[in-house]
Amino acid sequence: MSDTKVFSLEGKVLKLDSAEDIEPHIKDLKANDDVEEVRFLGNTLGIGASEALAKVLETKNKLQVANFADVFTGRLLSEIPPALAALLTSLLTLPDLHTVNLSDNAFGLNTQAPLVDFLSQHVPLRHLILNNNGLGPAAGVLVAEALTKLAEKKEAARREGKVVPNLETVICGRNRLENGSMAAWATAYAAHNKIKEIKMVQNGIRQEGITHLLTNGLSHATELNILDLQDNTFTATGAKALSNVVGKWTELKELGVGDCLLSARGGVALANALQKGKHTKLEVLRLQFNEITSKGIKGLADAHTALPALRRIELNGNRFEEEDPSIEKLREVLEARKEAADGVGEDDEEYWGIDELDELEEESDDEEDEDEDAKAGSDEEEEGVNVEEKAARQIIADQEAEDENVPQEKDQKVDDLADALAKTEIK
Repeated sequence: MSDTKVFSLEGKVLKLDSAEDIEPHIKDLKANDDVEEVRFLGNTLGIGASEALAKVLETKNKLQVANFADVFTGRLLSEIPPALAALLTSLLTLPDLHTVNLSDNAFGLNTQAPLVDFLSQHVPLRHLILNNNGLGPAAGVLVAEALTKLAEKKEAARREGKVVPNLETVICGRNRLENGSMAAWATAYAAHNKIKEIKMVQNGIRQEGITHLLTNGLSHATELNILDLQDNTFTATGAKALSNVVGKWTELKELGVGDCLLSARGGVALANALQKGKHTKLEVLRLQFNEITSKGIKGLADAHTALPALRRIELNGNRFEEEDPSIEKLREVLEARKEAADGVGEDDEEYWGIDELDELEEESDDEEDEDEDAKAGSDEEEEGVNVEEKAARQIIADQEAEDENVPQEKDQKVDDLADALAKTEIK
């Protein structure tokens, strides 16, 4: 993309409080009617500055990508809603704006309203990046419900004969979504059943929530290309749910369920499901630190003929020996595919083969596995709490805890993905 199509203040660490503060920095933006992408990440915007910027943005009808990650650091809780409302209201006027990145901003119950309003209305939206926003289960419910309303609004526009894009990407990691918001997210994904990429890593989701999300939501998303649920808790219960629905994702290219405690039985179940499925496009399997044993590894090795595109599998931190015959078989298969690929990615160790197996654990039997699974689910089972009931309870708890500060860690991978989306979508 040419420089005239990108306006960027990225990483300048500017503290822009008022309209006067931001004015000299957006002169070039004002004069550029061809701009297709704006990048404001890594600065901090006050109410006055946001309102002034909004007046400029609403005139940029060719804008396609807006990156407002990490733009409220150091702002008072009372400043964020009006500043965010000004920015997002201006974006609602832009007919081609398809990608929005709002990562690393604190959007809890006291600041979520402008975000929820925008998400429920912006029909052109295709790619949403909300990483490390401190949503919590309660605000997570509201965001998911907004996406469900967006699906309804998109469908209504189609009935009027308008050309409307599908929601293709949702990245919502490190947001403490937990079980309490999974019913709402399942409904949202069932509504957006043409979605292609979902990343919800490190959200504290346990097996009940994972099962609900998979069974009632993601089972409908039959065009998924990438699913990343790493660093949540599946246990054998969630792994069984995954095994029951994974066969529906015949377009899947990457599956990430590392650090999810799939368990020994869960590893076997997933391997069997992959062996029986039609995953001819699956390239990457991320299965690290899941207590998978030699039986599961054998299942994966036996499934290789059903996975003709598989090029990378991550297995470190599981419970088998590095010299396991099935590991050797997988290595041989992936090495042969690498050689047959005529050098594509051959110098990239992370692109092909098996990851380094330097943290393997000793293998345990299935009885221990069952005990661990039962222990992981005991609290919820004893209370008889289902996902919907826990959601209502969690909203009350979150309202009481909302004033806590949200750490705003940056995720370079998400920033890289946002850049990649922009390059892909904008011609």
